[in-house]
Amino acid sequence: MLDCTRYSVEGLQVRIFPDRGLMGQDAAAEAASRIKSAIKEKGSANVVFAAAPSQLDMLDRLSREPGLDWGRVNAFHLDDYHLLPKGAPQRFDTFLHRNFWDKVRPGRIFEIAPEDGMAMKDIKARYERLLREYGPDLSLVGIGENGHLAFVDPPVADFGTGESLIEVELDPVCRMQQVHDGAFATYDDVPKTAATMTIPAILSAKSVICVVPTERKAEAVRRMLNGPVETALPASVLRRHTDAILFLDKEAASLL
Repeated sequence: MLDCTRYSVEGLQVRIFPDRGLMGQDAAAEAASRIKSAIKEKGSANVVFAAAPSQLDMLDRLSREPGLDWGRVNAFHLDDYHLLPKGAPQRFDTFLHRNFWDKVRPGRIFEIAPEDGMAMKDIKARYERLLREYGPDLSLVGIGENGHLAFVDPPVADFGTGESLIEVELDPVCRMQQVHDGAFATYDDVPKTAATMTIPAILSAKSVICVVPTERKAEAVRRMLNGPVETALPASVLRRHTDAILFLDKEAASLL
């Protein structure tokens, strides 16, 4: 067993590791186990991927996990800058292709906006149909500096919406995080809107694995685990899931 501190907050399991490498290793092992179980049970696995530097430790290890038949995996992603042109380096489908999908080659990849110029109503209708057809088995997520899940920032968070994909206006903290992550040079370069899966859609997965490194997320983690479950801190809703694990490095857990 890897060196970590373990406890639970309501339904959410929490694991705190001394470094990002061990955090990513354990998160990848848990993800691989759930993917293999879904394939064994029904012949395929439907997995939702987050695209962010915070996920790279886990994704690197997951790409090297033995015994995974990626040809039986249907890959979704959480959110994207749907108005940027296809292939733009800041797009999240570009990030996932470069850092993961092109390495493991899933059987199907369902990008949020697979063609340039798609209207939001068409993007939404297509993705909601796919999510109904290929109900997620596993959501791989992180949290934002403002406590968001995907691009569901506090001003637009809704724990009860019946929609699965929406267009949102990004709040200032979220836009600044994209600069901190190195995706954009300045705040004004960050798109004002994005397409994102909703919180009910994310939580519809049988399992959720949430990977959160760095001190920049420490305050959000503190509120996520010690405050109320509320839309003002969207990630707090993970405490209501029946199979969710939060993986932290010591910096992200520094305020607990």
